[in-house]
Amino acid sequence: MKSFRPEVSMSLRPVSQPLHQQLRDLMLARIESGEWSPGTFLPSETRLAEEYGVAVGTLRKALLDMAAEGLVLRRQGKGTVVSSHDSDAVLFRFFNLRRADGTTFHPESRVLDRAFRAATPAEATALGLSVGAEVICITRVRDGDGVPLIYEEILLDAARFGSLLTLPDPLPNTLYQLYQTDFGASVYRALEHVTASAAEDGCARELGCTPGTPLLRVHRVAVDYNGAPLELRISYINTGAVHYHAEL
Repeated sequence: MKSFRPEVSMSLRPVSQPLHQQLRDLMLARIESGEWSPGTFLPSETRLAEEYGVAVGTLRKALLDMAAEGLVLRRQGKGTVVSSHDSDAVLFRFFNLRRADGTTFHPESRVLDRAFRAATPAEATALGLSVGAEVICITRVRDGDGVPLIYEEILLDAARFGSLLTLPDPLPNTLYQLYQTDFGASVYRALEHVTASAAEDGCARELGCTPGTPLLRVHRVAVDYNGAPLELRISYINTGAVHYHAEL
């Protein structure tokens, strides 16, 4: 399922950008190309420093920057590994709901429907597609502590993710992990816009509230390392059941 990835340059350039930032960009390119896939341990700091012709301290600073961005994980005594979306750290990086006391929890998902349809103009713009392009629409509910909390629609480019419709039920709880393992698409960050909304009939029925109940509407576009959109997600959150903390 993974697309062809071109070779990447590993040369440092005499530009004004700080050396450790150049190193960060070069190593990120190797992750993007698939040379270092999710879960892969990077070569040792000494080996990488020799490969790039820099001091170990400079190389380490680049790795620390990448760790701060969630691109890699530094494991004491083991080395540095490319982040994968099956770890709790990455899950909570993208899942911002908390209980009233501030504690985190794992939401459970129930898929209500998944089907092909044509993208609306707004959806096409968000996904970088032409108006009317075919998309996959996944409708699901996410439960926390046995209570329905979120009603959401997830939209994906059918040309890239079309075979997702043929996957057997149930779909994985963490779809970002599925994108990464089955489609070679890694979510780097998510851009969110939060507004107020009133629950419509279908949404209200699934969340167990009355139509017109105030909800939080979260418009999220997940992008890859290059900033290209991978997923559009519209979530309606029952704020009477849980607090929501958004990092915009």
